[in-house]
Amino acid sequence: MSKFKFSALISFACLMSVVLYTLIGLSQSPQPTIRLTTEPPVNQILPFEAEASSPQSPVKLKLQAVDGAGKPLENAKINLKILTPSKNPWFTTDFPIVEGTKLLEMTTNAPKGEMQWQQMLPIRGKYHFQVNVTPNVANAFNPIEQTLTLSVSENWVKFRNFGILAVILLVVGFGGGWVIGGQQKILPGEIAPERVRILLSVAMIVAIIAMLVINLSATVAHSHTIQHTPSISDSGIVQQDGLQTQILGDKSATVGQTAKLGVKVIDQKTNQPAKDILLNIKATQLEDGWAAFSYKGIPDTTGQFIWQQQFFDGAPHKIEIEISPLTNAVRQFSPLRLEREIEVEGIAPPLTTRFIALGYMILIVIIGLLIGLGLRRNLATQN
Repeated sequence: MSKFKFSALISFACLMSVVLYTLIGLSQSPQPTIRLTTEPPVNQILPFEAEASSPQSPVKLKLQAVDGAGKPLENAKINLKILTPSKNPWFTTDFPIVEGTKLLEMTTNAPKGEMQWQQMLPIRGKYHFQVNVTPNVANAFNPIEQTLTLSVSENWVKFRNFGILAVILLVVGFGGGWVIGGQQKILPGEIAPERVRILLSVAMIVAIIAMLVINLSATVAHSHTIQHTPSISDSGIVQQDGLQTQILGDKSATVGQTAKLGVKVIDQKTNQPAKDILLNIKATQLEDGWAAFSYKGIPDTTGQFIWQQQFFDGAPHKIEIEISPLTNAVRQFSPLRLEREIEVEGIAPPLTTRFIALGYMILIVIIGLLIGLGLRRNLATQN
């Protein structure tokens, strides 16, 4: 091998070593990321409980975009989508229509690289937060796209109530099996002993009542909001202190689907979007008064803030928006308040879901029946 070829080979090997070292260094260097924090802590978060005896508060959530050194990414825009836990027909939640749907979507300017809001989480399971962070100034940093998860455990009260119901059904089945397993006399013209016929009749009545309760409760959940009469009218356009404000978007919603909502603020003197303002948005369920969603932030460059929200409860909600000046704003004014009532159409759970729940109850009764029947027959054999 000539000296020239040997020198070229050594140079190529050195060059590849430098490239490989650089790639390894870049792969091992800290990368920008998105952090999710909650209050209360994740292990203390419980899903929404319908008709709870004590007041319920939404979960305080915070997203923060940081660079490899852990410093906030300033002058960012954050887009967020929250997807509810996926469907599970065999172990459904209190709101089966909500499973596997979009709960919230919004885009906001984040001068300090963070977003804070409050959200009521309707069901147990794993929520997916799809977050996309982009710079407001071109090439300030590379966009970040990340999916975060938040697991919500079921309320222990649900397990307690199910355990009590299971014990009752098991005892009922055991009693039926004990009666049927005893020595019974069939009189002429009868197809079964009298006590067996009475037991089967009672079981049939209980099954019919259970089906009626399940169907009526679903029907009431579907129709009670339709009969509701709005008590608060749409505020429409409000003009005050040189500002023109308006609530945008839908006036009605359906469970399982997101409603598109928004607010727009215009400076009447310049007819330009107002930017030096703070928006305080809150969505409240009207029947029980709990907060479903709240957010504080600033509008975008068009003077608007648009978001999509699902009203999972099926009851009417009220959107309240307070517009106030920023602390360091040149123009100061008295806070403006807008509100709109949203009618929400409830959707009854699928028929298959109700039959599966009824099937579980029947199965527990049958297990108790077999236990009682077997014990009674074993006792009779021993005697």
